[in-house]
Amino acid sequence: MLELRPNCECCDKDLPPDSLEARICSFECTFCVACAEGTLAHRCPNCQGELVRRPVRPAAALVRHPASTTRYPAASAAE
Repeated sequence: MLELRPNCECCDKDLPPDSLEARICSFECTFCVACAEGTLAHRCPNCQGELVRRPVRPAAALVRHPASTTRYPAASAAE
């Protein structure tokens, strides 16, 4: 099950579970669309994997399977 991380690992922008702006790689590293398309050129800086739109979990499913609240540091993308 996807972790649905709450923030962009590049700029720290909030990315709620219903955001259409979230992009992820196969390891679930999470970035906003601006960083993914601009700064990162559709490549994860951590694993070099492709960044694609993160699916939205239906609100009813969030009750049983909530999104993560663990924020990932923006510094990890800059390394």
